[in-house]
Amino acid sequence: MASVLVPLAQGCEELEAVTIIDLLRRAGIEVISASLSEGPVTASRGTVLVADSTLHEALHREYDMVVLPGGLPGADHLDRDERIQHLLQSMAKANKFTAAICAAPKVLATAGLLEGKRATGFPGVLEKLQLPATQLETSAVVRDGKIITSRGPGTAMDFALELIEVLAGKARRDEVESALQRP
Repeated sequence: MASVLVPLAQGCEELEAVTIIDLLRRAGIEVISASLSEGPVTASRGTVLVADSTLHEALHREYDMVVLPGGLPGADHLDRDERIQHLLQSMAKANKFTAAICAAPKVLATAGLLEGKRATGFPGVLEKLQLPATQLETSAVVRDGKIITSRGPGTAMDFALELIEVLAGKARRDEVESALQRP
């Protein structure tokens, strides 16, 4: 079974975090949510999330993928966390998947993972960074090799379904999507 780490920072986008965790678990993928520090995480709209563990505890094992929810100031907290930067670079060196949605693709950019890649994010977030070696797109979800990015809360379900397809295959994605009764 594939394993995924979803770091949760104070001020993360709750719709994205919960959608990612929920849909991946529906697909039978092991998901560990990890807060950057002890205690509950208050998301960007005031929803209180309780992570499975702290990031410190979660980093004692390996994962097939790391997925970063966006939201502000959550993505800023992820971006400034040296453990997250090191983890992302280690995942890339090991040829494992990294994924980010909304404002969180900037964390991938800081880690140097978007160099020479196609990517998307919340409008203006990546553009502001002036990444000449990154091809910015406006698609809901962009996959370039082992990097997967997405636009924002409205694309969270498409993003999570893409993650399922990558980790568990198209048939499993279709099965999960069918049960969701999407139009």
